Amino acid sequence: MDSELKTKYNFIFQVLPALLILSIIVAPIINPAFAQKKSTKINGVYRILNEKRDGYAIWIVDGSAVRQNVYHEFLYGGNEQRYLFVPKGEIWIDNAISAEEYEYTVAHELNERKLMAKFGYSYAAAHDSSLQVELKMRKMNSKLSRSHEKPLAKVSPTDCDGYKEIYGIEDSVELKNIYLLPLGKRDSISIWVVDGSAVRKYLFPDFGFSGNDLAYHFIPDKEIWIDAQISCEETEFSIQCELEERWRLSKGQIYDDAYENALMKSLEMRTLRKNEAAKKAAIIIPKQLDRDTGTGDEK
Repeated sequence: MDSELKTKYNFIFQVLPALLILSIIVAPIINPAFAQKKSTKINGVYRILNEKRDGYAIWIVDGSAVRQNVYHEFLYGGNEQRYLFVPKGEIWIDNAISAEEYEYTVAHELNERKLMAKFGYSYAAAHDSSLQVELKMRKMNSKLSRSHEKPLAKVSPTDCDGYKEIYGIEDSVELKNIYLLPLGKRDSISIWVVDGSAVRKYLFPDFGFSGNDLAYHFIPDKEIWIDAQISCEETEFSIQCELEERWRLSKGQIYDDAYENALMKSLEMRTLRKNEAAKKAAIIIPKQLDRDTGTGDEK
C-alpha cells in the first residue's frame, strides 16, 4: 500500500469514531424523536383525599388530566401494581365516575392490587377476578335495596313545606326501584345511593344531588339519599351537607337557613380538601407506565 493511500485510511479510522460520537450528541437536538424518553413530573392530578380503606389512601384524581398527560387508557381507577405512576399506598379513582360506581371501583382496585402484589397474578387475571367481585357486590346491593323497600310504608311526594311538584300524583305513593346501594350509617343516619332520575320522574322533579328525611317527606325516617348520577367527587360533600342541614332542621331552624348554613359548612370542607390535595408532590411519570404481571413479593 503506497503512503498516500495509507494516510487516507488512517484519517478515516481516526475521524470516524469522533463523527459517530458527535452524531449521537447532536441527533436528539436536531430530531427530538432520537432522544431517549426521560422520567418527567406533572402537577394537578389530585382532587381530594376521599377516605382511607384497608390501609390505602383513596384519592379522587383528575381522570382527564391523567389521560391527557400520563396514560391515555386510564379509566375508572388504578393501583400501583398495574400502574407504576401511582404512588405506593394509594388507590386512584377517576373523578368522572358516578357515586354509584365508586364503591365497586374501590373494591375492584383493592382486590386487583392484592392479587398482583401477593400472588403475582397477571393483570388480566387480576382484572377479571375483580370484575367478578364487582358483579357479586352489584347483585347483593340489588337484593338489599329491594329488601329495604318492601316493608316501607307509602310516602308523601312533598317537601318539608308540603309542596307537591307532580300534578295529579296521589297523596301517598309507594317507593319502588328507588334504592341502589347502601353507604352505611353516619350518626345513626342511613346513607343510601338512589336512582335520582326515578325520584325526579315519580316523586319530586326538583330532587337534585341529595336530600334528607327532614327536608323531604318522601324520604323515610333517618335516611339521607344521594343521587347515583352525581360524581364520586361530590358524594362526600353532599353527605356532609345533608348531615349538617338535617341536624339544623332537627333543632328547629327553618329550611332556608339550615340549607344556607349547610352549604357554608360544605364549602369549608371543600377548601380543606383542596388545600390538602395542593400539598401533594408532583407525580413522577416513569419510562415504564404499567406492568402485565404483579410483583408477587408482598408477604
